[in-house]
Amino acid sequence: MCVVNLLLTMDLDDERVAKRRKTMLEDDRGVGQQTTTEMETLPHEIIVDILSRLPITSLVQFKFVCKGWRALAQDPLLADMQLSWKAPTTNPCLILHCDFPIRNQLYFVDLSVHNHDKDKVKRLYVPFQTSLPEFDVVGTCNGLLCLSDSLYNEALYVYNPFTMDFMELPKSRQYSDQEVVFGFGFHQKTKQYKVVKIVYYRNTSSSSYSRARRVVYPQSDVQVFTLGTSAWRSLGKVAYQLIRRPSEALVNGRLHWVSRPRRYYPARRLMSFDLEDEQFREVPKPDCGGLNRCNFHLCVLRGFLAAAVYGNYGKLEIWVMKDYNVKESWIKEFSIGAYMPKCLKQNLVRDRPLKIWKNPSNGKVVRFLCLLDNGEILLEYKNRVIVSYDPKKGKFTDLVFQGIPHWFQTVVHAGSFNWINTPS
Repeated sequence: MCVVNLLLTMDLDDERVAKRRKTMLEDDRGVGQQTTTEMETLPHEIIVDILSRLPITSLVQFKFVCKGWRALAQDPLLADMQLSWKAPTTNPCLILHCDFPIRNQLYFVDLSVHNHDKDKVKRLYVPFQTSLPEFDVVGTCNGLLCLSDSLYNEALYVYNPFTMDFMELPKSRQYSDQEVVFGFGFHQKTKQYKVVKIVYYRNTSSSSYSRARRVVYPQSDVQVFTLGTSAWRSLGKVAYQLIRRPSEALVNGRLHWVSRPRRYYPARRLMSFDLEDEQFREVPKPDCGGLNRCNFHLCVLRGFLAAAVYGNYGKLEIWVMKDYNVKESWIKEFSIGAYMPKCLKQNLVRDRPLKIWKNPSNGKVVRFLCLLDNGEILLEYKNRVIVSYDPKKGKFTDLVFQGIPHWFQTVVHAGSFNWINTPS
């Protein structure tokens, strides 16, 4: 932030000098002549390199200073350099998805800033919200969000919340009775972004499942959309029933989900989908004893695949796969004890929004979010409070943000000016 302030000061000082010179010249000769600012004399690559290291909130302010600076902010090189600086341990933005009390809203807090703004929650503008009043966050990747229609699973948008660029994806094949599992990611080798839509459906004319305790969808259709193309592609059936929630971990160009137990194979599996060859593969799971129950979720820790395993009374273990696809490389990296934030010690369950209850990724006391630069772990408690945990001291700290909504689901997001060039 201090670099931006320095550049702003330099530019404002030079503007004053230029105006004085212009007045003097006009008085002497009646002709105006404007000087070049010091910032404009710097090589373009150096300016972009400086800007790429700044928090996304500083860059948003930067591009509104003048037309020249706006052009700099729109330089594709800036987005590329931003992504190259986004190390796995860099403090991220937190996007808060709030669907209570009425309409869906997105808020954010930028943890990478080093001033008072880091404690303020700000609302994000969703330019297509009239077309998508109720939505779920499918995923986040390289500064882009993918949002889906939570009512009918038809509309899909890819959106940069800090540039407000967005695109609506074409409609894919729909079934009258279906449930959908989504994924969104990028493969470094192919340089392609893809949205994966796994549809489980059944024949509505059949009555064989009408008395079942849980609706069974015996048929499936895997659909893939590559951003920059014009149509979805069908890959056929998938042999696994995946838990109905978006992919929670993108590692090595692969999206990851957890499978549901089946009649003759009750154990849950970790399944990956390779965004390059578009194949499903099983990934070995840790021997932590908890992955056969619905008490864990997948996540990413320092770029590695990880599993947050929930114990009794809000206890939590973080297991990390140090060598991808090698079962023996799973280790328990963190063990977090039970904790309840002060403001949640009262029983607030009766006030909980219906949709949050119905979301299978929630319902836990605590949810792992990410690891911060200082080594502390960021946690979300009951969709109400964000807490940092110091594993060295075993200390919990409730984080207070001005303007935070009452109920939210946190998405760990790397803010950037990234966008996808699509054919016109």
